[in-house]
Amino acid sequence: MKKNSKTKKSNDFPWSKYYKEDDIPSHIEYPDCSMVDMIMQSAEKWPDNTAYYYYGHKVSYKNFVRKIEKTARALKNYGVKEGDRVTICMPNTPEGITMVYAVNMVGAICNMVHPLSSEKELEYYIKVAESKYVLVIDAVFDKIYKLRDTASLERIIVVRPSDGLGFLKKKLYNTLHVKKVRLPANDNRVVLWEDFIANSYFYQGNYHEERGGDDLAVIMYSGGTTGAPKAVMLSNRNINAESMCDSVMIRQVEPGATILSILPLFHCFGLGVCIHTPLCKGMGCILIPAFSHKQFADIIKKNEPNFIVGVPTLFEALINTKLKPDDLKSVTAVICGGDALNQTLRDKVNSFLSAHGSSAKIRVGYGLTEGSGAVCLSPENTFADSIIGVPLPDMEFKIVKNDTFKELSVKEEGEICISGPLVMMGYLGDEAETAQAIRLHDDGKLWLHTGDIGYLGEDGLIYFAQRLKRIIISSGYNIYPTHLESIINSHEAVLTSTVIGIDHHYKGQVPKAFVVLKPGYKPSKRLEREIRELLERNVPVYALPAAYEFRDKLPTTKVGKVAFRELEKEEKGKQ
Repeated sequence: MKKNSKTKKSNDFPWSKYYKEDDIPSHIEYPDCSMVDMIMQSAEKWPDNTAYYYYGHKVSYKNFVRKIEKTARALKNYGVKEGDRVTICMPNTPEGITMVYAVNMVGAICNMVHPLSSEKELEYYIKVAESKYVLVIDAVFDKIYKLRDTASLERIIVVRPSDGLGFLKKKLYNTLHVKKVRLPANDNRVVLWEDFIANSYFYQGNYHEERGGDDLAVIMYSGGTTGAPKAVMLSNRNINAESMCDSVMIRQVEPGATILSILPLFHCFGLGVCIHTPLCKGMGCILIPAFSHKQFADIIKKNEPNFIVGVPTLFEALINTKLKPDDLKSVTAVICGGDALNQTLRDKVNSFLSAHGSSAKIRVGYGLTEGSGAVCLSPENTFADSIIGVPLPDMEFKIVKNDTFKELSVKEEGEICISGPLVMMGYLGDEAETAQAIRLHDDGKLWLHTGDIGYLGEDGLIYFAQRLKRIIISSGYNIYPTHLESIINSHEAVLTSTVIGIDHHYKGQVPKAFVVLKPGYKPSKRLEREIRELLERNVPVYALPAAYEFRDKLPTTKVGKVAFRELEKEEKGKQ
């Protein structure tokens, strides 16, 4: 799909003043190169900087590039060719990120999948990408191995969690963790990571294919909470542009800084913002393969990160950790994305940061897989309810009336559409869905219809209202669950909540609220009454929940968002 060649001048945008105030360029020249080329440039500039930390083991940029090159030779030795698709089914480990760039180096394409996906999901991801090679963490090897024939797999490379540790730590880990996944003894399609790398010696030919910005680099999957997953195609330029835009939007991005890389590499926010962006700027990624709320305080104390990037549930965990007054003094930037951040949680996070030694204020990012990750970021020290902020350089936003191309005026809510270098190439093997998502408007530009509702504020900033498919329509009135949730969450006893629509014989649908209380509080009629009265003070009668249910926890998706579709299915089953 041809990208737009024309862009407006910086002073044409309502948000241009924010670029000027923060010295942000409205336009960037993006190199016509691959993802791994950007990493190699980092290694040339900052060879001795630490590229990543993994349970105390650290690797410099020059050694990271050596590992990438060795892995690329191993791929070629096992027959991987330019254009092949290599499935990476890994948490955030050194082998996972090394493989991403090695695959890119040999001119192949990364097919990024969640290790905890079901067997059926994995089969779909591998088949739709036509992938014959898989890198997998040993804990989920059995699921992949069952697909060896149905998916026609040629090679399964198995990683153990200890593979990325130093020699002594690896030996200690393997001694303490004696339980190992049993691998088939007589199947040459299966190879352990250490043997895979050792065999790289047998390949002495060319392993660095020259690839351009418009070449396909990564396949990721979206639609996990709405309908069937779609394979999103992202180019080298998409991912590189994400890195370059992030770097100018966040002034704290600088060589030598460190970031908690908790968000997984199989998620676009994780790969684009938490892995590729820091690695393109000489920063150090603190790799966290398995995040535990209980270990959050120890992770922070041991690593003293400069950046904390996460989804709202991570920040709910942060404000419930026990830290000393100066334990967050190293933190200079805090970014929240992946889901709406309500004002109550935002204020709590900012207070927690200040109380524990950090001068950072949480900034809100907005993005989607089809947009290579983040496409919009709130300015520093600019706070307002529902704000998502300023589009990244070269990204244009417009708000249109639902199911039309008609652009709406300031403060009118409609569908958010975006155009620019971060917009995906399209959906793999699905021209119809691609045409539905990316449309040619009357201005001659291609616009991605996000399916999200927002509006342009009088201040020139973009505001988020609601996911298009989460509107509850009751007696003809539109009710936005996020608004109700932000009010419920402001109650002192509430940890989090989710509101869904349930069927009603007359009104069509009415809201129902699911509420999780903070430790120390117990469900009661009194608490329910207080929450109801709080809502009565803030929303019209037609928007009030018809029912409340207290839960110990809410179901979440694989990337930490509340799985409201599961709650909807439960309610359907009761009727």
